[in-house]
Amino acid sequence: MMENRIIDLEELPGVGAETARKLREAGFYTIESIAVASPAELCSVGGIGESKAFEIIQAARKLANVGGFESGDKVLERKKNLKKITTGSVSLDSLLGGGIETQSITELFGEFGSGKTQLCHQLAVNVQLPEDKGGLNGSAIVIDTENTFRPERIYQMATAKGLDPEEVLKNIYVAQAYNSNHQMLLVDNAKELAEKLKREGRPVRLLIVDSLTAHFRAEYIGRGTLADRQQKLNRHMHDLMRFGEIFNAAIVVTNQVMARPDIIYGDPTKPVGGHIVAHTATYRVYLKKAKAEVRVARLVDSPHLPEAEVLFKVTEKGIEDVEEEKGRKKRTD
Repeated sequence: MMENRIIDLEELPGVGAETARKLREAGFYTIESIAVASPAELCSVGGIGESKAFEIIQAARKLANVGGFESGDKVLERKKNLKKITTGSVSLDSLLGGGIETQSITELFGEFGSGKTQLCHQLAVNVQLPEDKGGLNGSAIVIDTENTFRPERIYQMATAKGLDPEEVLKNIYVAQAYNSNHQMLLVDNAKELAEKLKREGRPVRLLIVDSLTAHFRAEYIGRGTLADRQQKLNRHMHDLMRFGEIFNAAIVVTNQVMARPDIIYGDPTKPVGGHIVAHTATYRVYLKKAKAEVRVARLVDSPHLPEAEVLFKVTEKGIEDVEEEKGRKKRTD
């Protein structure tokens, strides 16, 4: 991806001011978004034929440096651009290999009160910290589907980190999604906002969807609607992943759980969304309540990290370590 210079759509061959306007209206705000589009998607924009769409996409891929094969050492070099956001807990960061990773989807699932939204609030604060303190000097976008965003909670957490809470709140952009279609549209709107903030020197490094499946679950009821729901959810997840890759941002989604009455032994809960969410999420973290402020985080899926479990606390200050857990990790080390 090109980080040094922002390339306008008008710089693409065959894209004039009018075509660029139509592309932006259709949700294509960056050359990266065009580079990973299909000719059919561009053909849906008025005035663009199939051959012209193909030429525009090829030019965008060349300028954005995507779409070709590359050797393993180049992949390793590119992976060095991945960044991590601290959760506020050393133990939880360790579980995730150093924190919440950019260009990846981290799914947090668990029952009500397990700490999903609290962790999202903390990340929206922490992403604004300097890199030497576990942040990315970035802004955050929150797509709120259940009216769970609380600015007063951000105020508490920012104050605890020694940050100016008013400034922190100015760098968190919140939109409430009223249904699944609106939720998907907000990802397109987030791309436009992220492009604007990138130009202003306030890059978006975190996109939160809290919760991912609430609207889909409410709107698509019964087995007869399952295929449509999963297809729509699949597209939504890939739009989120695309956002993360374009802006080198971390994608964090929360997910609800449902009970499985057929399970006699073990935990009867499982996350909503089935295989679509399971396959698309890079990291899956199961959160559970323990006692008082303590929560349990279990990494259940990762491309390179082992399944493991740690404790953390949700306090007035935010996400913190459990002292006994820190001591146990030191003894293990």
